Amino acid sequence: MLIYQGFSAIAVFLAALVLLHSGGTSLAAAAHLVFTVGIVPLIFAAISHFVPVLTRSRGAPRSVLLLPLPLQLAGVATFLAFRGTLSESALHAAAASTLLMTLLFAGWLIRRAGATLGSPHPGWQWYLLAIVFLAAALLLIPAMSWWPQLRPQLRLLHLHLNTLGFVGLTALGSLQVLLPTALRTPDPDAAQRLRRQLPFAASAVLAVALGAAFWPPLALAGALVLLVVTLQIGRACLARHGWRALSADGAAATLFAALLGFALLLIFGGAHGLAVGDGRDAVPALIVAFLLPLVSGALSELLPVWFRPGRRTPAREQMRAELGRGGTLRAALFLLGGVLLALGMNDGLWLAALAALSFVIALLRSLASSRAQDES
Repeated sequence: MLIYQGFSAIAVFLAALVLLHSGGTSLAAAAHLVFTVGIVPLIFAAISHFVPVLTRSRGAPRSVLLLPLPLQLAGVATFLAFRGTLSESALHAAAASTLLMTLLFAGWLIRRAGATLGSPHPGWQWYLLAIVFLAAALLLIPAMSWWPQLRPQLRLLHLHLNTLGFVGLTALGSLQVLLPTALRTPDPDAAQRLRRQLPFAASAVLAVALGAAFWPPLALAGALVLLVVTLQIGRACLARHGWRALSADGAAATLFAALLGFALLLIFGGAHGLAVGDGRDAVPALIVAFLLPLVSGALSELLPVWFRPGRRTPAREQMRAELGRGGTLRAALFLLGGVLLALGMNDGLWLAALAALSFVIALLRSLASSRAQDES
């Protein structure tokens, strides 16, 4: 399931880039395609993989592992509703079913953390709050129909709870564990840092969401706090590993680029709050500068583990080497493409497509190397 979700996310990203470039699909429809069909199921799959590790417990049950599949079906219905193929009632049904699955998933997460011998790793709390923000964002979908006069404000609230709350908290919590893992250098301060930063990060997300919808100065204050948290993570990573180690490893370089992309988007978002730039440019910039390096970097590190579980073997290391090949260049292309899109320049899509295709080639090479190892 994890391998399928990884491949599926990359395919959805490429499809969205093609749709955006062709002009036959609205930005809102393409963004919901990426988020509901690619990102949400992948994050659920990844959390179901990480939580047993964080709680030192057995693997997730089959019912939890299969949850991304109905989530994808609900995502497809959401995309078709935004394209006009399905009615608004289908959108509400998809939101309701996704909310139910989200609440069930949160219940499993809480039960698993409560059954931990000793204290679970604080990373699980970042995941729980991310799920809570997703549930709140889903509740706002029918609310937009109930209170049409508040639709613009509720839409902004929904957007920020999804992007900064669900995806942002998941990413910031995971990167502090994934980056040291990618560099084979454990970070003993990560758990304490995660515990200390979570109240600030969650409060900042809520401030940005509420401020963007109702009072911009609050959004600016929240964005500044979230930017400080993001920069603290980046500074800790640089202090421990250094630029040379980060740039030499393709997976780590791409993951660190996602962190930089998140910081840049917070800066551009703050500028938009001050009436500088067009807020509509933030959505494709978010996909290119943050989500694409995040997913490709995480898959570079995790896919070999999922494909060849158990102890580290030469075949697995060869897979990882192939996936990381060219990662530093991909990271730069994703960041540059995201910046161009944030500035309203659609040429950034070409850079994103080039970097995404580069990762697909690396993915195919890694699978070929794994097959060659099996045959030798």
